[in-house]
Amino acid sequence: MKIVLIAGMPGSGKSIVAKAARDLGLKVYNMGDVIREYTKKYYGVITPETMRETSRKLREIYGKEIVAIKTLERIDPNESIVVVDGVRSLDEVQIFKRKGETITIAVHASPKTRYERLIKRGRPGDPDNWKDFVKRDMIELSFGLGNVIALADYMIVNETTIEEAYRGAYNILKKLVEKRC
Repeated sequence: MKIVLIAGMPGSGKSIVAKAARDLGLKVYNMGDVIREYTKKYYGVITPETMRETSRKLREIYGKEIVAIKTLERIDPNESIVVVDGVRSLDEVQIFKRKGETITIAVHASPKTRYERLIKRGRPGDPDNWKDFVKRDMIELSFGLGNVIALADYMIVNETTIEEAYRGAYNILKKLVEKRC
C-alpha cells in the first residue's frame, strides 16, 4: 500500500490537496476527524479550546501516535494508494510507514494568509481571533509538525490562487498514481 501524507499548518491549504486526490479517485482520510469525534464525545461541543484540549489529552494519555493509529484503523487495507490529510509529527509518519510506502506532501502558506483563510472558513475548532490562532500554531508545532514539513518529499507553496495550488497538487498526485502500476 502507498500512503500519501498531507502536512501543513492550519489554513495552509491541505484540503486543496485532498480535493485533488479525490478528483483522481483516491480515498482520503482526515486525521482531524478523529480529534473532532473525540472532542464531540468528551465535551459535546467543538470549539478551539475543546479541540486543543482533546488533541493534547489524547496524545498525553495514549501516546503521540494515537491519532495516526486511530486513522490507520479506518483505512481499507485493500486500497493500493490512499491519502491521509493532517499528519502532525514524525511519530505519526512512522506509524504509517509500518503499513506501507509513504510520501509526504507539505503545504505552506504564511501566517497572515492562513489566519485570513481560517477566519473566512469558520470550521468548528477554527480560531476566531489572532491570539487563538497563534496559540493553535504553537500547539501544532509542539506536536512536531514543523519537522514533518521540513522533511516532506514534496512542497506546495500556497500563497496565490486555489487553482494554482490545486494544479500543483493534482500534478504531484497524478505522478504518484501513475507510479503505482
